[in-house]
Parts: sequence; C-alpha cells; structure tokens
Amino acid sequence: MGSNVGDRVSTFDRALQLMKNSGVNITKHACLYETAPAYVTDQPRFLNSAVRGTTRLGPHELLKKLKEIEKNIGRTDGIRYGPRPIDLDILLYGNCQIDSDTLIVPHERIHERPFVLAPLVDLLGTSAADGIETSWHSLSKCSGGLFELWHKIGGESLIGTEGIKRVLPIGNRLLDWCERTLVMGVLNLTPDSFSDGGKFQQVEAAISQAKLLISDGADIIDIGAQSTRPFAKRLSPTEELERLVPVLDAIAKIPEMEGKLISVDTFYAEVAMEAVKRGTHMINDVSGGQLDPTILEVVAELGVPYVTMHMRGDPSTMQSEQNLQYGDICKEIASELYARVREAELSGIPLWRIVLDPGIGFSKKSEQNHEVIMGLDFIRREMGNLSIGASHVPILLGPSRKRFLGEICNRSNPVDRDVATVAAVTAGILNGANIIRVHNVGYGVDAAKVSDALLKVRR
Repeated sequence: MGSNVGDRVSTFDRALQLMKNSGVNITKHACLYETAPAYVTDQPRFLNSAVRGTTRLGPHELLKKLKEIEKNIGRTDGIRYGPRPIDLDILLYGNCQIDSDTLIVPHERIHERPFVLAPLVDLLGTSAADGIETSWHSLSKCSGGLFELWHKIGGESLIGTEGIKRVLPIGNRLLDWCERTLVMGVLNLTPDSFSDGGKFQQVEAAISQAKLLISDGADIIDIGAQSTRPFAKRLSPTEELERLVPVLDAIAKIPEMEGKLISVDTFYAEVAMEAVKRGTHMINDVSGGQLDPTILEVVAELGVPYVTMHMRGDPSTMQSEQNLQYGDICKEIASELYARVREAELSGIPLWRIVLDPGIGFSKKSEQNHEVIMGLDFIRREMGNLSIGASHVPILLGPSRKRFLGEICNRSNPVDRDVATVAAVTAGILNGANIIRVHNVGYGVDAAKVSDALLKVRR
C-alpha cells in the first residue's frame, strides 16, 4: 500500500475497508512508514505499509478488485511512479509464482525497494506462529529469502533516516517515536488513586494540573477517571463518564493544549467512544481488551492509537498468587501481549496504531517489575519471534511512584518516589521504552533527554 496525495492515513483506512468489503480477510498488518519518493523524486513523501490476509479470490480476480478500489479512491493513470492517492500491489500470493501480461508474483521489484521490503518483512514471524512462514521467507529471487534481501540493502540501519521512518499516526500528525522519548503526564480524576487520589476531581484543579504538566514539557496528557489500583472498586461506564467528561471538555479547550495530545485511560468501549468524540487522540486500556472486548472494534472504528497493556485478571484479582506465577516472565509477557495484539488486529486495529505496555505493577511482584524494566529489549526480541512487525511498535513504560520503588528506597509516601521514578524510567528508556508515563513531568523530561543523549552514543 502506498499513498502520497491527500489525507494519506484516511486513504489507507478507506482502502482497508474496501478490501474487506471485496472479500479480503485481513489478518496481519505491517508498521507504517513515511518514505522518500523513488524513481520520480520531485513529489511529496509517501506513506507505505503492507497487509496480509486470506481470500477466495484468485490472483487475477484480486488484482481486478484492487484496481477497482484504486479507482474508487480517485486514482487515475497519471505519471508512472508519480503522485497518487493510493497504490495497491500484490507482492506475494501463497506459494504461487505468476508471470502474465498483467501480473507478476512475487512482485518483480521487491528486491530494490526498502519501502516495500520493510513492511513485507514486518508481516513475517521467525516461528511457526502463523503456519506458513517458511514459504514467505523463501519466496524471493535471492537465496536466503526476504530477510537476506532486507539485510543486503541495509535493513534496520535504514530506519530513522530521511529515506524511511516508522511513524505512529495520531491526531493530525505522524510521530516518529524513535526520534526522541515521548513523555506522558498522568492526570488522575479519582478519589482513591495511590499517588494523588482526590486532588484533581474538581475541574479547576484538573485544569491547573494539566497546565503544569504541559509547562513542564508533557507531550501527552493521560486522563484517568477509573482507579486501577489493586482491589479498586469498579465504576460503571456511566459513572466514569460523569467524572471524565467535564474535565475532558475543559482541558480540550485550553490554549496550552495546542500541539499536545490527550489520552484517556479506560477499558470501557462506551467511554472510549465518548472520549474520542470530545477530542481524545489515544485510548490507553490497562486490560488490552479483556475487560470489555467490544472496545477493540470501537477503537478500530474510531481510528485512534490504542495502548494495550499486560495484565492478568482484573484489578481485584491481578495480584493473586495464581496471576503472579511466571516461569520466564519476559518471555511470557511477550507471548501474552502478542495475544492481545492479535485480537486487536483481527478486530480491525492496524499494527501501526498499537502501543505496547508491559504493565509495571500489574500482576507483578516487586522483583518481577525489576526484571521487566531491564528486560524490555528481550521482550521486544521475543515478540519478534512471533511477529517482526509487533517487535517494532512503540513501548510505553509506567513505573511512576509505584510501590516497588518505595520498597527499594524506603519511601512510604508515593510523592517521595519521584527520584526513584527517574532511575526507573532511565533504565527503561535505555532498554527500549519509547514513551514514559510519569506524575512528575519535569523530572521525566530531564530523564528522557539524558537517556536519549546516551542512546545516540550507543548507536
């Protein structure tokens, strides 16, 4: 898939829907790439991605459907390799090798195009997770398959250059989350949150705190109206909205929010829908769709990024002895998070809108939190054994002021754990976190800046 004319992200969304309507069941998505134009260079930058699916359409029938979709979206013949609202190509079709007047499969120019190879490799897994990986690895004109082709032209070293960047579509922009660490500021509207419960329930207090978080450098304000601390009483969607809506409406209107993003921390589909209608840019779901499975289809329809977090059970059961049992905790988190990714994708949320959160403090003992923070890179690599693309999505880390930091530093008051939080998020960023969720944004921003500077030396 490629597009460099008009609202490229919306065009991709429309193309995916039209493919589904035409008999293509999309089962996997690549990441989203913004790329420099090839061949004809005097034109806007492209968005590129790829999808994988199943269909009863034969290859030539499928090609005909894709051309109809291109025409429906507004593509005309134009200049070859020139600007276009949408470009849909068949790269591979099962194990078939086709050479006809209208279709060549595998696509004949895969080997020379980073903007094709990067998303195509994303669709692979190095395990047998999807059943037919071997044929996809080997189906190319180069011995060693697609990985060999990708590495031969530069592979991961190309990502982040002017030629090709992975991006997250959010609001009206494309975020390159590898360029720098993003800082998410926490705004709790609950009376019983462990750190600041009850302080920001009134609209005026919440607005004042939001302005402080922004002035300290927050990129994202994460608003939560439902406590998810252990054994917290669960609110209904109606109760949660009664708390959330007045504050959300007020914050969305303040001038300081210009250029900033709003996230809402909820596991209810009804709350997510209402929040996005009122200007929210991202949904942060601690349950990954397990507490209200309809949230996945709702978020897919809303077309916003979705944070899926690792948690076993719910806040009332997550710290039970059974849910705290792990063999290899990082390996199991990768496997369980990938199961949530698959559910999200099959519900229509493309991989390029998914953010992963390993769930610090959720279904984890203190020592297990240490392992997770230091094991983020391992979690990413283990995810790559299941899906190359899923191993490349942003990771959000939220250790801020949590109990395990108090236990290490002997700080019983959560507010006294900000320095410990700096140490935890620094370790997390150096091990692969792309977004940090913190209460003290000023400290978090400084920690992110130092960590990013250190990472540049490593590279």
